[in-house]
Amino acid sequence: MSDYDDQRDQPEQFDPSGERERRLGAGLFEREMGPSSSLAHLYRGEVHRMTRWRERLDRTTNWAVTVIAAILTWAFSDPANPHYLVLVGLVTLGVFLGIEAHRYRGFDVWRSRVRLVQENVWAPGLDPSRDVSDREWRRKLSDDYRQPTVKIPFEEALAHRLRRVYLALFSVVNAAWIIRVTAFAGGADWPASAAIGMVPGAVVTAAVALVYLAGVVIAVRPREWHSRSELRTEQIDDWQQP
Repeated sequence: MSDYDDQRDQPEQFDPSGERERRLGAGLFEREMGPSSSLAHLYRGEVHRMTRWRERLDRTTNWAVTVIAAILTWAFSDPANPHYLVLVGLVTLGVFLGIEAHRYRGFDVWRSRVRLVQENVWAPGLDPSRDVSDREWRRKLSDDYRQPTVKIPFEEALAHRLRRVYLALFSVVNAAWIIRVTAFAGGADWPASAAIGMVPGAVVTAAVALVYLAGVVIAVRPREWHSRSELRTEQIDDWQQP
């Protein structure tokens, strides 16, 4: 076998930091964009996946709001209805939060891929004067296609959903429970009015307060965020005409 055949059989070395690889997005919106059509289809497919998972998140939130509204309506419809039904609503809300945090981690897998392409293909294609954000983006995307991985911890997913939706819902339900065991308590005074069976009202109140405080801590404590595309900065009128 000749030296030429040996060289032909060897795979081409891939250098993700090379000039040609880093400039993949350059000229993407010009007329000669033929080789980029497969990447465009890939990007469209990832956006579709991300959108479907976003819809799953919204569906869980809609169910949580509907169930809580029904529980609160029934709990306040008659003063004789037990106050612990509102606490059942809190437990139900916690279950929905856990489900949604799990779905958020799946949603972040597809959104991370979309953001990786947006930052390193579409952004340099629109403005070739600026370099790609991550010179290893091709290898990272290739590895993730070979072995998809969850990219954010469960607690961070909880924090995102608490900040966006669930901390407000927990606040509403907790406020409704406080009103229920005070203004609608009947003959008993708080904290005795918060008792559930043999459990004293002070213990029940302390448990509710601790759970709510834990949710606040998870939502607001300082941390290193791993999610790539949460909106944490704002530039008002950034696109305003000069």
